[in-house]
Amino acid sequence: MLDIEASGFGRASYPIEIGYVLPDGGSYCTLIRPEANWTHWDPEAQQLHHIARDTAVLHGRPPIDIARHLNDALFGQTVYTDGWANDYSWLGALFDAADLSPSFHIENLRALLSDTEAEHWHAIKDQVGREMKLQRHRASSDARLLQMTLRRLRMTLPG
Repeated sequence: MLDIEASGFGRASYPIEIGYVLPDGGSYCTLIRPEANWTHWDPEAQQLHHIARDTAVLHGRPPIDIARHLNDALFGQTVYTDGWANDYSWLGALFDAADLSPSFHIENLRALLSDTEAEHWHAIKDQVGREMKLQRHRASSDARLLQMTLRRLRMTLPG
């Protein structure tokens, strides 16, 4: 599972944090240093993820380093996201800045769900989120929530 936090929504937005969780539970999360031409900033998005632009600038890693890491760690895999349209765009911005292409595929999480699972997704996700007592809306925490929700759905609902 993969999740991206961004500067906002829309065409000028860009990724500021990326995280993933692997099937074995291993995870990765890092801030992304904005490129000089990445200037859009939405204060409402900041209220959601609590990452200030200055924090991303000071502590973020360069897109080239992150893209290389993602390509090495996720090579040949399919990663899933619940915000496919936005995450696909933001991942594209990251890889464009690095002048690289992803070595993995990104897919909509919905592709993993049966119709019954999709009907129960939000209720189970809310339940799992309460149990996990997540203290922050951040990329790796969100990716772990997605992974745990999928596991709970698969354990709870009849096949």
